[in-house]
Amino acid sequence: MQREASERANRDLNSRIDYGIILSVMLLALIGLAAIYISTSHDTTGASPLRATIMQGLWYVIGGIAIVVIMQMDSEQLWKIAPYAYGVGLFLLAAVFIFYSRAYYAKTGSKNWFAIGSITFQPSEIMKPAYILMLGRVITQHNDEYPHTTKNDWLLIGRMLLWTLPIFMLLTLEDDFGTSLVFLAIFSGMVLVSGVTWKILVPIASIGAVVGGSALALVLSDGGQAFLRHFGFKAYQFARVNTWRNPSQDTSGNGYQLWQSMKAIGSGQLFGIGFNKSKVYVPVRESDMIFSVIGEDFGFIGSCFVILVYFMLIYQMIRVTFDTKNEFYAYVSTGVIMMILFHVFENIGMNIGLLPLTGIPLPFISQGGSSLLGNMIGVGMVMSMRYHYRSYMFSDQGDF
Repeated sequence: MQREASERANRDLNSRIDYGIILSVMLLALIGLAAIYISTSHDTTGASPLRATIMQGLWYVIGGIAIVVIMQMDSEQLWKIAPYAYGVGLFLLAAVFIFYSRAYYAKTGSKNWFAIGSITFQPSEIMKPAYILMLGRVITQHNDEYPHTTKNDWLLIGRMLLWTLPIFMLLTLEDDFGTSLVFLAIFSGMVLVSGVTWKILVPIASIGAVVGGSALALVLSDGGQAFLRHFGFKAYQFARVNTWRNPSQDTSGNGYQLWQSMKAIGSGQLFGIGFNKSKVYVPVRESDMIFSVIGEDFGFIGSCFVILVYFMLIYQMIRVTFDTKNEFYAYVSTGVIMMILFHVFENIGMNIGLLPLTGIPLPFISQGGSSLLGNMIGVGMVMSMRYHYRSYMFSDQGDF
């Protein structure tokens, strides 16, 4: 009897762990370690490939521990820690203005990184899962208190904006436009699944299309760029757009990184030139331009396999969401999915020249501990859904 009970407990535990998500993340981790080793092996700075790979491996271990810890938290616990996590994230975003890495600022001109010895850390990456939790709580609480009417839905959007605007203000001051786009993608996805009426969504989408089209027209014209400079846009941002429009125009200046990335990916052809081989130098290849390593060494087939693994991961997350039928979890899962999808879309798009360069890393593959940890926390929140299979809602007091 004791043996049967133990076997039933093991079967129950196995059914609560989503091995599909774990397999997808592990495949991406292996690809990431291989790509980082390749990129640093051909780096002109003299960085040690083995050290870089081991350091990234340690971040995977830390991220794995984060997944295990967060999995133990059920929806009620995640609900309760949401405002505290948001507060800590906002504090770190503000603190980086004072305690930013001076060495990193001298190198890149960016003030959005902490530094502890040789380890750098970007607080906005941890802010992303905290923001997702907070918005999930705000939407769930609002929908529990108010029926869906046009007036109440506008109130919901207003509440969501109140928790979003401080982040946008800090990121704007940090001059981190790429990360702002990630938060915008998360916000948009969570609004779409929040139950807001189409009478609001359609006008907002229409206005967004008009504003976006007008902004694009301004950015793509010399007169428009001169006009936008009066509103705080920087010359380097326009340089990225101009490079995107015509990568071959300045292949030794602003367009060098993109042009080299496109050359590297093109040189891989169908099957790639082989593991740990490189014919084309690409700056910052181990982080933002990591997809060029995959395209060059493993070709079109290897690149498609990476995209397929991402689709597998997203599919598993969507399936878990539908299985658990928990409103709060559904919003959290949507935020995590939008976060990962936007990173993948933007990073691969900018590597192949379809989108302007924005400094967005490739999830689970690019070198960088803070980005990896933020994504792992997101995975842990989704895996918590399966681990704690509950389909009831709760309020501030924890009552479902």
